[in-house]
Amino acid sequence: MFSRRFKMLAAVLLMGGALSAHTPSLAQDYPNRPITMVIPFAAGGPTDVQGRVIAQRMGELLGQQVIIENVGGAGGMTGSARVANAAPDGYTLVLGTVGTHAQGQTLYKKPLYNALTDFTPVALLIEVPIAIVARKDLPVANLKEFVDYSKKNEAKMTFGSAGTGAATHLACVVANMAMGTNITHVPYRGTGPAMQDLQGGRIDFICEIISTAKPQIDGGTIKALAIMTKERSPALPNLPTAGEQGFKGMEAYTWNAIYLPKGVPAAVVKKLHDAATAAVETASVKARLAEFGAVVVAKDRQSPEYLAQFTKAEIEKWAEPIKRSGASAD
Repeated sequence: MFSRRFKMLAAVLLMGGALSAHTPSLAQDYPNRPITMVIPFAAGGPTDVQGRVIAQRMGELLGQQVIIENVGGAGGMTGSARVANAAPDGYTLVLGTVGTHAQGQTLYKKPLYNALTDFTPVALLIEVPIAIVARKDLPVANLKEFVDYSKKNEAKMTFGSAGTGAATHLACVVANMAMGTNITHVPYRGTGPAMQDLQGGRIDFICEIISTAKPQIDGGTIKALAIMTKERSPALPNLPTAGEQGFKGMEAYTWNAIYLPKGVPAAVVKKLHDAATAAVETASVKARLAEFGAVVVAKDRQSPEYLAQFTKAEIEKWAEPIKRSGASAD
């Protein structure tokens, strides 16, 4: 009996040794086929364009093509859920956003996934500032004047967004909270029609990402009042932040990060992390992203550990304004 148990133990140990020896080889061989990056929005939008720039360079660094798959729907949750349910082998990842991995957790009564437990964080990559922009004939010249005007005229003012629960909507909810106002929200089906009505003077202001607002700002068809981030944007260096103008709680921005399904081996996560961060630190990629107003985050904020903490903090941060506004995506 002792001999039989000894043989069984030896076999188990031998099998364990073989598996442990095989695991590193899996990481060493990775990737040996194309990788799919799910963009959880339609082609042509800011997240799609930025994702394609990053994916191309990642593919060059990894020696395998990174294929873009656009899977829109449910504010980005449909595409993200596809990745949450994918095999944890490192060949399917999602370019997540503040909407897909933070705001959606409160906006939906029954989210399609848990952003904290159903994914493996890989890297926080870029942030895109949001600017408060007003119709060009609004009688204000800066944020302080805008706040004073809004308090006096809030009953007849309106602000637009890309839709209820969109990042552009929630950023203006934050602005309203900071100003102490309750200005009427006009949701549109996308940023395009909202921007058209702002240019036409049919709404008073929008809280819009720089990549979309900058052409109109530069063209003088709308008026930029503040950047809703702690630091000024290199894309609009002359536009002061809300904090500089005395409103430190008026902060909002979008971001992009890479997530894998839960359970991906650590060695594979490291390879993808190293490729993704090296991609955004490439001078040509960084310059291309800057054209859209995107800023590569500091290196000490790019780690998987930081992204895990950051995601949790962002979910908590956006829960209050979402609940206060009564916004719901259901």
